[in-house]
Amino acid sequence: MKQKVQVTAGPGSGGGLRPRWLKEYLGQERVKAAIGLCIEAARRRGEVLDHVLLYGPPGLGKTTLAGVIANELGVGLRVTSGPAIERPGDLAAILTNLAPGEVLFIDELHRLSRAVEEVLYPAMEDFALNLVIGKGPGARSLRLELPPFTLVGATTRPGRLTSPLRDRFGISCHLDFYREEELVEIILRSARILEVEVTVEGAQEIARRSRGTPRVANRLLKRVRDYAQVRGQPRIDPALAREALDFLEVDELGLENTDRRLLEMVIIKFGGGPVGLETLAASIGEDTVTLEDVVEPYLLQRGLLSRTPRGRVATPAAYRHLGLVPPGGRQEALW
Repeated sequence: MKQKVQVTAGPGSGGGLRPRWLKEYLGQERVKAAIGLCIEAARRRGEVLDHVLLYGPPGLGKTTLAGVIANELGVGLRVTSGPAIERPGDLAAILTNLAPGEVLFIDELHRLSRAVEEVLYPAMEDFALNLVIGKGPGARSLRLELPPFTLVGATTRPGRLTSPLRDRFGISCHLDFYREEELVEIILRSARILEVEVTVEGAQEIARRSRGTPRVANRLLKRVRDYAQVRGQPRIDPALAREALDFLEVDELGLENTDRRLLEMVIIKFGGGPVGLETLAASIGEDTVTLEDVVEPYLLQRGLLSRTPRGRVATPAAYRHLGLVPPGGRQEALW
């Protein structure tokens, strides 16, 4: 039987590198301030927190923030995802098993089916389920009262949420890419937890290549730690970090093989573009969702790629980063 929902215990639960409280959650200061204020207001009124929508590129801490919200409220957290809730009955089973005040986290919210959404509307608005029992002339409607709960929804594609669903979230927060100095703090904190000795300059080198994303920063820290351990180095300094990241083929801008292959395909095979997303995906052997949700956002942010009505186009900065001459221009240093 497919696992539909993961139950996480209440305050203080969890482990690993994830922060558990707002004071430990680094970066996203405006989001933290807004959520902290709403949590305090709900606590003073003795009410459940309003439903929260978190959106932004993957790896920025949406799942972690859901756990933080549950801990701050002093309640349990139940975790599931849009694709796992296949039928209205799946959602009804989850909702009827919630304890009063619990937080239900639904990842990939944009992938809920329309039938499941219809069940979710009254649950969010009135804490009730409207179910139809039976079929044909003998069918009857049944209304079940639910305990008050807080839904935290996460999505990388807010534009794909229907208006009725989006409007039922009282708190909407956009998580953006992290600044380098914020990533340095995250790396130093993670290093302490992992018991890895890393200099501030070494953390800066890792942060510079982390694509503005904490998940990437922690992954690179672990791989650099592995490299240092095998090479017999007691600590991670900038020279070792550069050596390890070059070995891992993560360049100065944080681009990996897939990123460079995409840019090279646009420039070399398709003359700089425009080229359609599906054509690009087929050319480099990746699916369109991965390119659109994981690869493209960072390339767009760094000004290496642009989207046009006719397709993707490589910018002059992309040519220079790959050591190529932009059309009609001369070679210049990227920096």
